[in-house]
Amino acid sequence: MDDQSLVRMENIHKYFGYVKALQNVSLDLHSQEILGLVGDNAAGKSTLLKILAGFYIPEKGQIFLEDNRVEINKPIAARNLGIETIYQDFMLCPKLNIIKNIFLARELTKWGFMGKLRKRDMEKEARRVLKECGFNMSVRLRVSNLSGGQQQTVAIARALLHPPKVILMDEPTASLSESAIDRFLNVVKELKRKGCSIIYVSHRLPAVLEVADRIMVLRGGKKVAVKQKTETNVEEIVGLMMGKIHA
Repeated sequence: MDDQSLVRMENIHKYFGYVKALQNVSLDLHSQEILGLVGDNAAGKSTLLKILAGFYIPEKGQIFLEDNRVEINKPIAARNLGIETIYQDFMLCPKLNIIKNIFLARELTKWGFMGKLRKRDMEKEARRVLKECGFNMSVRLRVSNLSGGQQQTVAIARALLHPPKVILMDEPTASLSESAIDRFLNVVKELKRKGCSIIYVSHRLPAVLEVADRIMVLRGGKKVAVKQKTETNVEEIVGLMMGKIHA
């Protein structure tokens, strides 16, 4: 892990009517780091991630990428900055095949946007990114015929189509079996080894402790602690989440 900051979110505030979803929250993600983001329901985890992904605009606060202040006011702005998101429901189109899902809204064409699809190039690229994820099945399979773990792999491959600087993972194992979770965690570790920086949101604390370098704890929309993985455990993290332990 490099100590250089890749992403900084400073003094983020987000309100939904009278509900203060985030209050003065700051986050720091280092280069080639996995940051676990944990908290109880309504702690603000997904809200913070959606701000970085461009789905929400904060009332207050600043975001920096590689020490440059950036405006992320919609998802395409995040993607253009090299920030990709993997959601718990995968956000795939079941009736389309793997190739079309990987290239959805990013199709390769001849002669500009309205040109003919470069189907052979798309299939070749789809095979390449799936191979990086350890997936060897036909890329022409319809997504509806895949298992949950295989669909998760397609979602990861889509995020890796254009090598991202940051991958945001929001409850990525929520619909996976135990065996698929183990395989997915190995993929996450491999992504870090290849240079990705990851923010990993999950209720599965043992999985977070397995893959994360540091763990950031939110409670009631506020940051209460940041712990090195080697200096904490599940019991302490739960205590911080519930307010029984104060950092």
